[in-house]
Amino acid sequence: MVYPPKPFPGKRKRKQISLAPEALVKTAPLQSESGLPLLVQPVADLNLTDWVAHNHLNITQWLHQHGGILFRGFQLQRIEGFNDFIRAIAHPPMPYTYRSTPRSQVQGHVYTSTEYPANRTIPLHNEMAYTRQWPLRIAFCCMQPADSGGETPIADSRRILARIEPAVRERFKEQGVLYIRNYGGGLDLPWQDVFQTQERSVVETYCRQAQIEVIWYGDDQLQTRQIAQAVATHPHTGDTVWFNQAHLFNINALDSAVRENLLASVVTDRLPRNTYYGNGEEIPAEVLGMIDQAYAAETIKFSWHAGDVLLLDNMLATHGRQPFLGTRRVLAGMGDPWESHDLGKTVNAIASSKR
Repeated sequence: MVYPPKPFPGKRKRKQISLAPEALVKTAPLQSESGLPLLVQPVADLNLTDWVAHNHLNITQWLHQHGGILFRGFQLQRIEGFNDFIRAIAHPPMPYTYRSTPRSQVQGHVYTSTEYPANRTIPLHNEMAYTRQWPLRIAFCCMQPADSGGETPIADSRRILARIEPAVRERFKEQGVLYIRNYGGGLDLPWQDVFQTQERSVVETYCRQAQIEVIWYGDDQLQTRQIAQAVATHPHTGDTVWFNQAHLFNINALDSAVRENLLASVVTDRLPRNTYYGNGEEIPAEVLGMIDQAYAAETIKFSWHAGDVLLLDNMLATHGRQPFLGTRRVLAGMGDPWESHDLGKTVNAIASSKR
């Protein structure tokens, strides 16, 4: 819906200005060979949050068609402005709970992007696809580009699915992905950080509601097991997408030296995180390799400009991070929660898992 501007207070009448997107912005694919992302730029000085507030319908249509929008050249009041932007495009904004990576809350619904060392790559993924409730929208704001590197690569989840062999797709669709996570012990995030609480009872309530199996070890060790979707259907477009983090959580995603050290010191069942088919069987290395190749083939990279805001439909587009040099500051926010309806009979398969 396009909302009219609020009237200017006072007796003097304000001249009506068209808020149609074609009158105030110009649009074009950022890269000629791909529709993702759509580049949107103002034709004059324009506040991003104000424009977004009047153009929800256009933004939704663009997101559903292209998967992502890069807003460049708009006025944005730093962190406060990005927080307002999140509130304008996410209904409602979501806190970062049941975490998988270290992040810090900056203000309101604004968080730092994943706080991993600058020399590490973050593979492409859909945000919180390892859960059964996730945000439909995620946004990033570049406060300071890195001196070099630090791109946020993206890819179309529909095209990734199409690149994976049909037999592999069908097995994942039928069984889902089993995620086993172990918290604490200096190997991964403490459960207190993941669930944002110090109380075991709060963790148990959350997990029970989310259909996550909970196993406590000793005084402060926790293991969770959950089956989540591997392939999902977009609730608004009807598109079928590859939507999981089987490749990212799997032990084989680690560098060989790190993987060998872990396997030498920790039994398989106590690895910080690992993934299996929903029936508990291991995912073959060649299947994981196929998945990685599908992501790589569809990867789109672009350099950040200070003030850029990237808005993604979190089901239609994946994101990651390239290594970088210098200081890089990219903020993130998300919203529009959606719960999986694609699991079918896999919801009870965890009971028969051997792992």
